[in-house]
Amino acid sequence: MKLFIFSEVLKPKNIDLVITFINDVVSQEIDLYIYEAFQKELEPFQDRLPNYKLLSNKEDFKAIMPDYVVTMGGDGTILNAVKVIEGTNVPIIGVNMGRLGFLSSVEKNKMPDILTALKSGNIHLEKRTLLNVVSNIPIFTDAPYALNDFTLHKRDTSSMVTIHVSVNDNFLNSYWADGIIVSTPTGSTGYSLACGGPIVFPESGNFVITPVAPHNLNVRPLIISDTAKITMQIEGRSENFLCTMDSRYQTVTQDHIITIQRNSFDIVLATLDDINFMKTIRNKLMWGLDKRN
Repeated sequence: MKLFIFSEVLKPKNIDLVITFINDVVSQEIDLYIYEAFQKELEPFQDRLPNYKLLSNKEDFKAIMPDYVVTMGGDGTILNAVKVIEGTNVPIIGVNMGRLGFLSSVEKNKMPDILTALKSGNIHLEKRTLLNVVSNIPIFTDAPYALNDFTLHKRDTSSMVTIHVSVNDNFLNSYWADGIIVSTPTGSTGYSLACGGPIVFPESGNFVITPVAPHNLNVRPLIISDTAKITMQIEGRSENFLCTMDSRYQTVTQDHIITIQRNSFDIVLATLDDINFMKTIRNKLMWGLDKRN
């Protein structure tokens, strides 16, 4: 078996956990590869670590083709790992080293359970769709896809913007707001949720269009099929506006005509068998808990 560890930052409180996990992997005679950028974080502890190999980019990844990827961090770490894993369908096991973490569903104190699950086959695989962005003026050319969401925002002024949106070439609405979010089901528990959007189950096959602080109170989030093509163009008092793809951002103008549709490839998340989406949202959102009891 080949295992790839992707991470970017090693916090002092997690050092012993990570070192123990790396040693456990190698002791199980698993071929271990570690993201080259993470090696800088591990260098001070080389005397406590076994031998492993480095992997630096998607070309290396496709040449080696690990069986599983373990990300150590938060949901943002998984989003960054997608750019390395791109289109290979290698399952990602997300270890939550931070706080909330909807995607990184394995808590760090359960890292030893990962190897047990891999050996016994008690792994649940879940496909997650991505959205893809095409623009008449190219944007995000290195990786024009997002696992969570695409957003379009005002930037340099407090004035609201107008965003004209069409679905399958049929005019939908001109949103007068601070911005707009198009999220995947995976992204429905992120920024979209914070702006009043619904929680959508991963396998639902939908996009969510959520306005950010709309001026018209009768404007509400919409759920549409992920087979649809969403086209938008922004206008306002500023010359430049902000758009994001997950944690990446670029500047756009009123001349950009942006189309969002389902990406040509998905990713695969792997969770331990006792973890599922309903359990995750119930625990992360603390449903059913009441301090009065």
